[in-house]
Amino acid sequence: MKAEIIDLARQAGSALQARGQFLVTAESCTGGGVAEAVTDIAGSSDWFDCGFITYSNASKTELLEVPAALIAQLGTVSEEVAAAMTEGALRNSNAHVALATTGIAGPSGAVPGKPVGTVCFAWANGRTTYTERLVFAGDRQAVRAQTVRHALKGLLRFLAEN
Repeated sequence: MKAEIIDLARQAGSALQARGQFLVTAESCTGGGVAEAVTDIAGSSDWFDCGFITYSNASKTELLEVPAALIAQLGTVSEEVAAAMTEGALRNSNAHVALATTGIAGPSGAVPGKPVGTVCFAWANGRTTYTERLVFAGDRQAVRAQTVRHALKGLLRFLAEN
């Protein structure tokens, strides 16, 4: 899966560079995995601005300006919080495109309606925001790897459509 993730990151970099755009990541459950994948690509400084690893609710509020009331109402693992993470990442960076991941990698943390493996994603460019919620199978490492892979695939789809 690592080779596929690197290939996806390379494709995303090519697409961003062709547009003269920069990416920012806002990651929770992936703990910087997306940023790691993109910075594994030589020359990524031409298209990657920065990454926020906002694991706690407080950091989502303080660094990304996600409203605490939104987290309290819907929970951290929600498409709305993922969208707010991308919007805050764009406001607090020099990037043109943002992606966010927030989820429950396990083995604990499940809540009613949100089993282990539930991940919410968002991709945004300041005009358009796409969100998605998926449930992945496997252990913590498998969920995180699948999340990074899907975040990059979603980024490629988002760039192609916007």
